[in-house]
Amino acid sequence: MIHEIQLKINPKMIVGLQGIIPGGVSVKDFSVVSKINESESKTILDEFIKNQIGTKQDNFYYFEDGDKLKIAISLLEKGFPIDDISIALDWKDFEGLTAEILSSKNFAVMKNMIMTKPRMEIDVVGIRLGVAILIDCKHWKRYSMSSLKSAVKKQIERTKKYVAKTEGAIAVPVIVTLYQDKVDFIENVPIVPIFQFSSFVDEFYGNIDQMRTIEKD
Repeated sequence: MIHEIQLKINPKMIVGLQGIIPGGVSVKDFSVVSKINESESKTILDEFIKNQIGTKQDNFYYFEDGDKLKIAISLLEKGFPIDDISIALDWKDFEGLTAEILSSKNFAVMKNMIMTKPRMEIDVVGIRLGVAILIDCKHWKRYSMSSLKSAVKKQIERTKKYVAKTEGAIAVPVIVTLYQDKVDFIENVPIVPIFQFSSFVDEFYGNIDQMRTIEKD
């Protein structure tokens, strides 16, 4: 889904990420926000539309949660610096694309699920065929092993709580990261780079026996 994008990369697209806002944006709006001249702004916006990122109606370009991250991933794959790109992203972009990928694969999806006593939040929950994928989206530029281990531990606790509160639930904790080379595992919990998340979901049921699954005792 993601890697099919064939953007003609313009170096100013990194700055242009600031102008990708949900709702309608005109060339002039985009130009003002991104500080790119209107002619180049139009070229960049039309290139996004050509790659099915956003839609155009009248003279307005409309974007959704996750569109900004699709562009960012294309830039990362072309070798643009992660530090520059991640500045233009926020956690909503990340969660939006993660949820969109799950929806496109026929998962029932919830974002920002709150549990109480104690209060815990799960970024994205995807449910299909009786199994829930509980995702923690990590919008970090750098990953240390200790920070990932800590994130895994917390996500396991959230997953146990979800299962305890949800009748008949079987759940798999997953961490989705902005950028790393490959899917990795800590305590059998998958650490998945967002650009590989689509293929991870495709292969999920075939590989579930390798992952940590949590259900009621």
